[in-house]
Amino acid sequence: MRRNARFFLLAALAGLGLRLFFVLFFPGVVNDSRLYANIATNWLQHGIYGVTDSGHIVPTLSRLPGYPAFLALIFAIFGRDNFRAVLLVQVLFDLGTCFLIADLSRRLLSKRAAKAAFALAAVCPFLANYAAAVLTETLEIFFTTLALDLAVCGLRFDSKSSTTAGVARKPPLAVWLGCGFAIGAGVLLRPDGGILLAAVGGYLLFLVWRAVRSNRSEMAAPPLALVRAGALVVLAVTITLLPWTVRNLRTLHRFEPLAPRYANDSDEPVMTGFNRWVKTWIADYVSVQEIYWIVPGSAVEVARLPSRAFDSTQQREETTQLFAEYSDDNDMTPELDARFAALAATRIRTSPFRYYLWLPAVRIADMWLRPRTELLPSDPRWWEFNDDRRWLAVSIVFGLINLVYVGLAGIGLLRVRQVHAVGLFVVFVLLRSLFLGTLENPEPRYTLECYPVVIFLVSAIFTGADKLPYSESSM
Repeated sequence: MRRNARFFLLAALAGLGLRLFFVLFFPGVVNDSRLYANIATNWLQHGIYGVTDSGHIVPTLSRLPGYPAFLALIFAIFGRDNFRAVLLVQVLFDLGTCFLIADLSRRLLSKRAAKAAFALAAVCPFLANYAAAVLTETLEIFFTTLALDLAVCGLRFDSKSSTTAGVARKPPLAVWLGCGFAIGAGVLLRPDGGILLAAVGGYLLFLVWRAVRSNRSEMAAPPLALVRAGALVVLAVTITLLPWTVRNLRTLHRFEPLAPRYANDSDEPVMTGFNRWVKTWIADYVSVQEIYWIVPGSAVEVARLPSRAFDSTQQREETTQLFAEYSDDNDMTPELDARFAALAATRIRTSPFRYYLWLPAVRIADMWLRPRTELLPSDPRWWEFNDDRRWLAVSIVFGLINLVYVGLAGIGLLRVRQVHAVGLFVVFVLLRSLFLGTLENPEPRYTLECYPVVIFLVSAIFTGADKLPYSESSM
């Protein structure tokens, strides 16, 4: 940075300006934001981690404490419900993410790649857009990138180091603890942050296997050092989650180290049948907005259901009847939920391939490739081209930008597939994508945690092939 101070200063100012633009003109305060704020306020003012229900504060475990703790800290310093302060602090975290991504490229590729990575992260409209939303994404992305950077540092993979495969004989223990605490912080923000723990653990196991299998001891990483590194990561994550787990046991008499699958409290029913039926046809974010999110509580336009939601005319009529009964009071009763479950079972038996493979793959593709304009006034049905021309243009431009980032990342992966630690990144992206394919709500924001990897891979294009520090074994 000292040698390229002007470049980093200008790129940082451009990134700051872009984020402040979203903060000033498109601040995102949604229903989840208000729920987090309510928990933070109750925690701060009454010492109760809970939600306000009919004027009473009820302890909750529906949301992990990471983001409410962040909001409580901001509110304590800048005033209650000061969302503007929250967004400005998130802007700083997001700029910190840009530097971490650049450090990944510096360690694994080159200084030139680091500059490209910083610029690409600074001007990325998707990261900037979510920095202006009172949601967990910005902090989650920051801690994800921090954990990846510390893992690379712990593995002692550096563009200046030897190209021999392996890990330093004595990896710094504090670095692995830091990696674990960063993963733990991500888990405290969102339960799916645990996917990164699985990726790091799986990659370390792969290195152990390779070290044991190697006949050239001078090139192999010491298995015990790798096992110790993995144990330190797990220990740090466990320490991070322990207070939350103990709180849930003592206050709610429930063992819950994360949060419930459907973010529900103990006394809240879960629409398991309806959710299973939704997974037999849902494939895109539009259906999440128009159907999934509004049940229960709001009327559903059955005409909005895509044709893939029905296998026959009889099934269409049955579904229409179910929603007609639901519309009586917009409540999903246990009896109605059971009938949706029976309908889901029929559809799964009819086409298990569709349910277990095809639709998850389509949901993954939708989360990766659709225009990332869900926080903007753009019409989510952008492909119908009936939106206001300005917002239609925004949807098209955002969609193209996303395709450029993802497409160039694919090219970059081909160039760096033998660079140290790239296997860790690939495992993380694959595990996270596969997990997201199992969800009923394919939201594009869930893939943003992978964008630091995307930007790292794109930055590889800006390093000459002759300067790439290849290892002697692929990934």
